[in-house]
Amino acid sequence: MPVTLEQLLQSRDNRAKHQKDLLGANPGRSLLCMTVQLPGPEKRNQYSLAIAKAGVQAIREAFQPEYEELKDLETGYEAYFFVPMPAVEAKRRACQIEDTHPLGRLMDIDVPGLSRADIGLEPRKCLLCGNEVRYCMRAKTHTTQELLARIEEMVKKECAI
Repeated sequence: MPVTLEQLLQSRDNRAKHQKDLLGANPGRSLLCMTVQLPGPEKRNQYSLAIAKAGVQAIREAFQPEYEELKDLETGYEAYFFVPMPAVEAKRRACQIEDTHPLGRLMDIDVPGLSRADIGLEPRKCLLCGNEVRYCMRAKTHTTQELLARIEEMVKKECAI
């Protein structure tokens, strides 16, 4: 089911507030928040759920989280984890999953307050051409259909959908 830009923006605000609330109630702990990167207005389908499931499994294996909260929302899948390590190390491991897992490029694993640049990593690359994602997004270099076709191909190869 397609979602509106307003719904997506409200979801982003809700996610930021929830992260702040979790960190406020758990000072000094390292929080991960995973979402699925899916272009276009449809954020919940068989592909996004397969990516989310793979991401949760990868995080569980890499981190052995002390806490997890999973949300399957119309605006997209969200997962929150407290992990037993400093935030900088958590960001390094999260980026390793994003960079090496077969579906990692389709996952966004955030550690609030830290970016890839903060740990010396380059920005993420485009699925189709290898340029920095932000440039392709800004210039609308690729159509939503081209990106979704590539995502479908990746998920089918990895998950036997």
